[in-house]
Amino acid sequence: MIESMRKLQIFSGSSLKLIAVITMLIDHIGAAILYYTVQTESEIQMYYIFRNIGRIAFPIFCFLLVEGFLHTHDVKKYAVRLGVFALISEIPFDLAVTRTGNSVWLNQNVFWTLLIALLVMTGLRYVEIKIPATQYLWQGSLYVMCIAAGCGLAYLMKTDYDYKGVFAICMLYLLRQNRIWQVIAGGLCFLWEPWAILGFIPILLYNGTRGFRMKYFFYLFYPVHLLVLHVIAHFIMHLY
Repeated sequence: MIESMRKLQIFSGSSLKLIAVITMLIDHIGAAILYYTVQTESEIQMYYIFRNIGRIAFPIFCFLLVEGFLHTHDVKKYAVRLGVFALISEIPFDLAVTRTGNSVWLNQNVFWTLLIALLVMTGLRYVEIKIPATQYLWQGSLYVMCIAAGCGLAYLMKTDYDYKGVFAICMLYLLRQNRIWQVIAGGLCFLWEPWAILGFIPILLYNGTRGFRMKYFFYLFYPVHLLVLHVIAHFIMHLY
């Protein structure tokens, strides 16, 4: 069975990233364009189809963040990169999703969620290094404190997927030694959004390879595509 499973693991890291980017784009077309232009019943149904497909993206990005954290040579640079693009992406996110450039206190883009989760994983790793596994009560208590702090911050900041996203990423990190348990726990974390569970199918079929290099592709694609979608939506709205 294990050998059969390995044969099915056809997706590299870059393949997962492309799946996530494409489904995210579909989601944002729905959120930034269809939401403001739908009129007929069939158009409304199309809007929901686009948004449901888009749910697949975030679990994959969660998994890729964990993989990136486990393999990065410099967590500080990783965090700075996420922070810089969180700032760069905020206005494009607000323009595309809420159609205003001044809704910074209403919702924050997904980079903030990923950054908070990265910081929490850094804390969890520190606990793992400093506290022996035999002191499981003390270690577990510190785990809970780290995760609760990150979830609380995401909730207060109103980041995309807020505390639910941070918690899911932490579960994927803690269960990193067993892909099956990662997928099960991840699926349970997204029971509130059933379509997102489909994102764990390609994760289950991940083969552990990097694939072709696309380090900054997502970082740049995220704010750029949001701006483009905002411009398209603005143009379409003037046609109605």
